[in-house]
Amino acid sequence: MLTDLSYISYPLPEDIERLVLGGDLARARRVIASRLRSEKTPECLKKRLEFEEKILDEIPRSYPLSEDEMLQRLQALYRDFTREEMEALRDDGTLDWVYLDGQVRYKDSAADSALKTRPDLHPRLKDPAALESGDANARLLGETIAKMKQDGHAHLRFRLRARLTINEHAQRPGKRIRVHLPLPLKDGQCTPGEIVTSPAAHIAPEDHPQRTACFETVYEPGMAFTAEYTYDIDAPYVEPDPDKVSPEQPRFDTEEALPQIQFTPYIRALCRELKGEETNPLRIARRFYDYCTTNCCYRFVPPYFTKTNIPEYFGAGQRGDCGMHALLFITLCRCAGIPAQWQAGLYTRPGEAGCHDWARFYIAPYGWLYCDGSFGGSAWRAGNRERWNFYFGNLEPFRMVANRDLQQDFDPPKTFLRSDPYDSQLGEVEYEDRGLTLHDFTTEYTVLSCEKID
Repeated sequence: MLTDLSYISYPLPEDIERLVLGGDLARARRVIASRLRSEKTPECLKKRLEFEEKILDEIPRSYPLSEDEMLQRLQALYRDFTREEMEALRDDGTLDWVYLDGQVRYKDSAADSALKTRPDLHPRLKDPAALESGDANARLLGETIAKMKQDGHAHLRFRLRARLTINEHAQRPGKRIRVHLPLPLKDGQCTPGEIVTSPAAHIAPEDHPQRTACFETVYEPGMAFTAEYTYDIDAPYVEPDPDKVSPEQPRFDTEEALPQIQFTPYIRALCRELKGEETNPLRIARRFYDYCTTNCCYRFVPPYFTKTNIPEYFGAGQRGDCGMHALLFITLCRCAGIPAQWQAGLYTRPGEAGCHDWARFYIAPYGWLYCDGSFGGSAWRAGNRERWNFYFGNLEPFRMVANRDLQQDFDPPKTFLRSDPYDSQLGEVEYEDRGLTLHDFTTEYTVLSCEKID
């Protein structure tokens, strides 16, 4: 099964690990190839080595910027920005980097991470308009949260269009192609409506944990795969009270799910440290949320398959994106015996849509409550305690839910390993002989309408 990814948890041989961390990828490939040919290498380890080859393909793509190129980007953003300041941002974790062939290489979105998370640099922006989108979003969230508190919920109907095209270098006219596009599913706050696709597609059941439209056809030049759909989001507002928590709590969704949700020694130690002597599950979950939002910080990251243990990566390094916030929270909750699940899809405010991940956790008698660590962390950095508190227990209605679990097979399943083996937000593509990566196709989302429902 493609969803059995437990082998990703297996260790790399130490010599290969040293080569990868040191940035000698060519030699790492040679050693991996030698081990794959060897009859002495266990088959289970060969799976791990083959997966590492995919990671090695991605690293240079995700970290293309030299030190001089990174400095130029930062100097284009900020007045009088120095190399020493860049080095300080690298040391404190704001700028993501790796070693490649003896040189420091920076993540292609590292400057965006600084813009998003370093308000102390905002007074030096050459173009203050760079903040307009974030400011407008903060105002929208503030107004929406205030209205939800007044009305007890928010109920919206969205119409979206998803459009996937194959990038020129990956186009193969006359070859059979299979495309999966994410669709809204029925779960919690989300109710899907009508769906129209072009060309015709197989539509997975509305309760599928990672719902998609599946197109199977012969690729023609200029072909686009589109899905236009409606869905309703009815987002409740709750103020969970620890004193009203039931003495008996359920035990579902408290298990590990390798490779990402695993109770490693570090996760167990962090769970114990944050939990302390507390026994109330709501207060415990709040301690996990507080750690993720106040001790950890947002940073754009390479594709998730390059990180073999995301909760540890984020919990120890304290830097990562929305899904890493969610996965650490979920893993800590499950380690503490609190049911927790993944939800993901899109953040869809009027006029704009983008990929987003979050979590939910179960506390009786309230049932499923929501947690958005990245939005909560953004509120914390902005000094907005009301919004920070809101995202422990609640979500606004600007969500398209396409996933309610990790690493689930599609309907119908893919033949080749997915470009994102855990989540489904931008879609997946494969020909009969190979799968495509996220660099081989482009997915665009358009919010066509957003209307309030009484």
